[in-house]
Amino acid sequence: MPLPREPASAEVRELGEELVERAHDAAADAEVFRLIVDSVKDYAIFMLDPHGRVATWNVGAEKIMGYRAEEIVGKNFATFYPPDDVKAGKTELELVVAQREGRFEDLGWRVRKDGTRFFANTVLSAVRDRSGALLGFSKVTRDLTEQRKADEQRRAMEERFRLIVESVRDYAIFALDRDGKVATWNAGAERIKGYSAPEIVGQHFSRFYPPEDVRAGKCDWELEVAAREGRFEDEGWRVRKDGSTFWANVVISAVRDDRGNLVGFSKVTRDLTDRKRAEEERTARLAAEHASRAKDEFLAMLGHELRNPLAPIVTALELIKLRSGDAMTKEHQVIERQVGHMLRLVDDLLDVSRIARGKVELKRKRVDLREVLARALEMAAPLMEQRKHHVAVDQPAEPVMVNGDESRLAQVVSNLLTNSARYTPPGGNVIVSLRSDGGEALLAVKDDGQGIDPALLPKVFDLFVQGDQTSERAAGGLGLGLTIVRSLVHQHGGRVAATSSGRGQGSTFSVILPIDGAHAAISGGASNARLPRAASSLKVLVVDDNEDARTLLSEILETAGHQVKTAGDAFAALEVVRAFLPDVAVLDLGLPVVDGFELAQKLRDRLEGATPRLIALSGYAQPTDRAKSARAGFAVHLVKPVDAANLLAQLTD
Repeated sequence: MPLPREPASAEVRELGEELVERAHDAAADAEVFRLIVDSVKDYAIFMLDPHGRVATWNVGAEKIMGYRAEEIVGKNFATFYPPDDVKAGKTELELVVAQREGRFEDLGWRVRKDGTRFFANTVLSAVRDRSGALLGFSKVTRDLTEQRKADEQRRAMEERFRLIVESVRDYAIFALDRDGKVATWNAGAERIKGYSAPEIVGQHFSRFYPPEDVRAGKCDWELEVAAREGRFEDEGWRVRKDGSTFWANVVISAVRDDRGNLVGFSKVTRDLTDRKRAEEERTARLAAEHASRAKDEFLAMLGHELRNPLAPIVTALELIKLRSGDAMTKEHQVIERQVGHMLRLVDDLLDVSRIARGKVELKRKRVDLREVLARALEMAAPLMEQRKHHVAVDQPAEPVMVNGDESRLAQVVSNLLTNSARYTPPGGNVIVSLRSDGGEALLAVKDDGQGIDPALLPKVFDLFVQGDQTSERAAGGLGLGLTIVRSLVHQHGGRVAATSSGRGQGSTFSVILPIDGAHAAISGGASNARLPRAASSLKVLVVDDNEDARTLLSEILETAGHQVKTAGDAFAALEVVRAFLPDVAVLDLGLPVVDGFELAQKLRDRLEGATPRLIALSGYAQPTDRAKSARAGFAVHLVKPVDAANLLAQLTD
């Protein structure tokens, strides 16, 4: 591609014309002309006779061409041309054109004395006398080698840049004209937007925008901002050729020429759909985690608040048992059953809360699943009997040992049994089977109840999921039992499954646990529900803001033979201990104004060396709650509603 001639050639041409004009004007003064020419060092300026032989030679010619005047004067100017140009008759042609038209201008390679080449701009002008007779030719030559190198480097860089832009696939990089029509198109643009270059070049860039953005004038506004401020950046939805949308980061930059005139725009677009989706998923995940934490905190708070009113009810029932010698009326038995049911619901709520937060700590030991099964059957027996179900057990004669938490495993099996009892009509059948197979223990609970709808089956272990609430259901529940089952089994390294042929076809719940290698069974002892009589009387202070709970706890302690004083808040308690030095202080941690923790410290300060044994009462039972009360100096942390026998047992070390 030839270099642009105008800037360099114009300068040379003007200089040549000026010299010719001065030569004519100073024809009578050859010395002035010689001084003018010799003073120019950046141009080779010399005269040729009509035949093209060098007649004069200036300092610039010696500097550029390498010849001294005595070496070159008289020789044909073809000496400065490459052999191929000389053979092609280029020098003769130049003289002919200059003689005919007055001048000849050219860009091309020339040869120095040492044989090296340089790129030159030359102007050959005919010199005539006043009568028009040809005297010869003036020749002005400028060395443009460095400029040519710079131009070639610039073109090479532009070409490399073009290739780089065209090869980029992760960004759509293209140019727009002043009106917003696509002028160039790279591989990245084709990959991201779906158009080939022939399909889109010449089309307006609004084609990439959703219709509502186009109608709102967004495209014109973006170009306006870019033209005014130099650039415009945006993130938003864009449209591909196939009509699908993607989330894009877009930068539009104004492109101006050397004079500052706007010639168009460059546009760089990056597809951020994956990042956008990841951000949305992260936001949704954080929102879900926040909601989950809020739910867990709510469940824990709800369990605590439910325990508070239940505590005095349970205590009252314990007193009724004590005073009636276990001969309770039918009405009292109903209350006891329903309170027990409510306590199980509260326990389920707290279990779900602990499990969800990973707060359940398993107390593992080697356990015989036959004993776990026996314990679970005992736990579920009241509901089974109430529903008049026929329960069959199929288990091996030898132990089936696992490494697990006996209480939690019994809870798992009891939950499955209770679930079958609830969803099986009265007089139904429940079959429990236990066997070992290939290093695994398989425990299944099968019933002939209402079965599970196929749509519900995949979600049956999810939180708060329940079957149909039919009138046949003996007890409601919160849909927590199976969630607890799955979580506890997973913590034991096992797995659970549910199968059903559909409505009215019954269901089977299976638990699979890894077998422990040993064979020895471990059995637990039965607890005595009768309240023990104290061997010696203790002074006990009971502080609880719930009057019923406070009164009933006092009666239980007094029935066991202890001396009891009560208070409804910390201030009353501090007044009591002025005259009553307790051996034991049973403190509700949730006291108003001054809580149980602060009251414990005030009792220590007030009684100094006579500090009583401190027992905490709380509706919260998390390990962190127990640890907090232990740090505060409480010897025991009891969870409401308090088991009377346990309370009496904890009065002494």
